[in-house]
Amino acid sequence: MRLIIKFIPDGYSKYDSVNKHTIQGFIYSLLKNTLYSNYHDSGGFKYFSFSNIFPVSDFKTNETKNLIITSPKTGFIRLLKESLKNMDNFYLGKQRMNLEQVKIFKPHLKRRFITSTPIVLYEESRKNRYYSLKNTNDFSFFLERLKDNALKKYNAYHDLNYFFDGNIFDRFEFDREVAVRVKKADKMFLIIGTLWKNLEKFNMDDKKFYKFIMDCGLGEKNSLGFGMINVVG
Repeated sequence: MRLIIKFIPDGYSKYDSVNKHTIQGFIYSLLKNTLYSNYHDSGGFKYFSFSNIFPVSDFKTNETKNLIITSPKTGFIRLLKESLKNMDNFYLGKQRMNLEQVKIFKPHLKRRFITSTPIVLYEESRKNRYYSLKNTNDFSFFLERLKDNALKKYNAYHDLNYFFDGNIFDRFEFDREVAVRVKKADKMFLIIGTLWKNLEKFNMDDKKFYKFIMDCGLGEKNSLGFGMINVVG
């Protein structure tokens, strides 16, 4: 399930004045005084992700911006909508935004996906080292880690011990590797991720699993806005 938020900036500011931690903080602020009040501090997977703000351009008073939040938790999405329902405006960092529309929608599952935000995987989590296709050229590692991470989230969410043979996708079309600068508490972090033009599963036998990853996101750091995917076609 997904939530799209449409808003108009109440003044001009640069696009990079709002980053992933800013958006994440805004989402958590909507959960105050709800059943999810302590969600930020809870351990384990958070089971949500979000898009970049689009269109990608500086914030101007005459341009509508959009943000999509996605999660397999229908209650989570409905609660966010309820929190926004009576708001006329909100803040992303120091930038005030005038709320235009909030709408829930459910994209139809299809066999082809495209990344909306970069897929992030750890090569060595203890050293905070991210997988880089440029540095390792080891696609098999990417395949194995991507599937393993998706299965761990799926099994934890549904309390299962599910597994399947083969790759998570049958066809991959690489777009590019990116390094995303994320600022938190005046410290800058660099996160490596990959973007894909096509992630395709020929025979989608378990639609429940693929619906889950479409809602939850692929790879690490989903709740920081990484690994969000959209259907194609």
